[in-house]
Amino acid sequence: METVEMNSVSLKRPRSEDDVANADEIKRQRILEKSKAGNDSGQSIETVTEQPEDMKSEIIPNEESEEQEEEELEDSDEDGDPESFADMMKHGLTESDVGITKFVSSHKGFSGILKERYSDFVVHEIGKDGRVSHLDDFSVPVDDEDPSEETFTVLSDEDKQRLEELQLFKNKETSVAIEVIEDTKEKRTIIHQAVKSLFPGLETKTEDRDGKKYIIAYHAAGKKALANPRKHSWPKSRGSYCHFVLYKENKDTMDAINVLSKFLRVKPNIFSYMGTKDKRAITVQEIAVLRITAQRLAHLNKCLMNFKLGNFSYKNHPLKLGELQGNHFTVVLRNITGTDDQIEQAMHSLREIGFINYYGMQRFGTTAVPTYQIGRAILQNNWNEVMDLILKPRPGAEKGYLVKCREEWAKTKDPAAALKKLPVKRCVEGQLLRGLLKYGMKNIISAFGIIPRNNRLMYIHSYQSYVWNNMVSKRIEEYGLRAVPGDLILKGATAVHIEEGDVDNYTIHDVVMPLPGFDVIYPKHKIGEAYKEMLVADNLDINNMRHKIRDYSLSGAYRKIIIRPQNVNWEVVAYDDPKIPLFTTDLDKLEGKPLPVLPTDGKFRALKMEFSLPPSTYATMAIREVLKMDTSIKNQTQLNTTWLR
Repeated sequence: METVEMNSVSLKRPRSEDDVANADEIKRQRILEKSKAGNDSGQSIETVTEQPEDMKSEIIPNEESEEQEEEELEDSDEDGDPESFADMMKHGLTESDVGITKFVSSHKGFSGILKERYSDFVVHEIGKDGRVSHLDDFSVPVDDEDPSEETFTVLSDEDKQRLEELQLFKNKETSVAIEVIEDTKEKRTIIHQAVKSLFPGLETKTEDRDGKKYIIAYHAAGKKALANPRKHSWPKSRGSYCHFVLYKENKDTMDAINVLSKFLRVKPNIFSYMGTKDKRAITVQEIAVLRITAQRLAHLNKCLMNFKLGNFSYKNHPLKLGELQGNHFTVVLRNITGTDDQIEQAMHSLREIGFINYYGMQRFGTTAVPTYQIGRAILQNNWNEVMDLILKPRPGAEKGYLVKCREEWAKTKDPAAALKKLPVKRCVEGQLLRGLLKYGMKNIISAFGIIPRNNRLMYIHSYQSYVWNNMVSKRIEEYGLRAVPGDLILKGATAVHIEEGDVDNYTIHDVVMPLPGFDVIYPKHKIGEAYKEMLVADNLDINNMRHKIRDYSLSGAYRKIIIRPQNVNWEVVAYDDPKIPLFTTDLDKLEGKPLPVLPTDGKFRALKMEFSLPPSTYATMAIREVLKMDTSIKNQTQLNTTWLR
């Protein structure tokens, strides 16, 4: 699964215990003075506990719904007292807990603030043809078959609500009658078009009632009509899929698609994309949707904030997950403390050598129960342990309603009682409890199956990642940054061992290591045995990675141990105001916003970095290599938890 996630954090070097005890108003000044003085022990990271108002993602819904209320609950409770958050995060993971222990470069680390603004971290998708996605055109392809603009305004809000309830079978009505106030053939035609285009699955007809004309909306073909947009209403000459560029802030890809599907009143499964993008960033990617016009999509730009859609085109194919070359990142690290020489050494190393291709911390969850532990229990076929790990009380940072749900579960082991404490039912805990309610406590496997497949597989993939990280750290510790006999390299899609006589033909950039599974081979040196020992310690057999439930059988895969980013560029700029943007986004350019004039000798310095990475690599790990710091939330919050604006 492609991952470009990053935590919203600022990266700082550590302070002494005296610094921690100081009043909040002098925390930043003290840490800056210490950093500039050359403090070179481990690193820590400030957590930004409050989103700037101008960067919060919002939508303007037509009406409230249960799902929208759940989203509000999910988004609430995220802020709060930073000191208490730090205290709770003491129970979280550090990098060493998940095998992230090595660096490849020799330069001295330095401090910087990451994601002081969301606009400091921008991701542009790179398509399979190598083209970088940009939002640079709001125009809609001209099509004589498109309905008029009046189609989107002819229905009242009340009409739209009644039609949506009819479309979604939310009431017992079999039809909705809309009175034609100004009765002309043109007006009736527009209402017919509006109902059919805005509410897929509904048909219309005109009726006379008491001397008045009414448009009657009714179901065309039962509930299946909603999932399948009307085929006969789509011109044959037009490609069946509308491709567009989605620009979004502070929403992950699936959340964005759910919002779009709500506004379009269609099922989310008619959308396709090549990769999921991070929530806490500005991201630009291509999306395709089945038989929705560019005109309808463009109209959403008037309703949605922090989403923009553009670069529309019609094609005959959807998009497929994984069909991309990677992502291009533009990252600003503010308030850097490194000397020019340190920065040059760090960036040259990133460009020439690269970074260890570790799975980043977000792969393993943020609470006291790492996702890899649940994955290990699944592979061990220990379903009571799976249930316990997901539902039991856990120390650390969690929303209040989850804490109450866990406490109820621990006290009663009653799924119904625990579920009552949970206003948000779509979370993993809610889904598992619903499954237990449906299938009973003696059928945990079926209850767990209620959780969406991708979420279930995330747990076992997390365990694979945990093993891989640990083994790569051992490999680098044992053999350094050179290819050695017994290492694995890929020839096409096939892994082969490096033989003694061929070792000079390869470099560390050719070496891959396996994620454990039934269809991979292992290195023919000490690390091959280390894989086996690690799995034995976890009560697993490396020679039998097939599971009695097919979904949980691991075939394995190969992953390069060192990634050398492409298109690496950097620049150090001076600035005075921490709130001003240091580069323009696609949306800024479309709206004609100029880049602020920066001083030549400002109070602060920032490092602007650009680089391209292949799919399934973590930008956090590249930035970790540059700054030489621990990216875990636990480490970020222990020594420096208050962000002073």
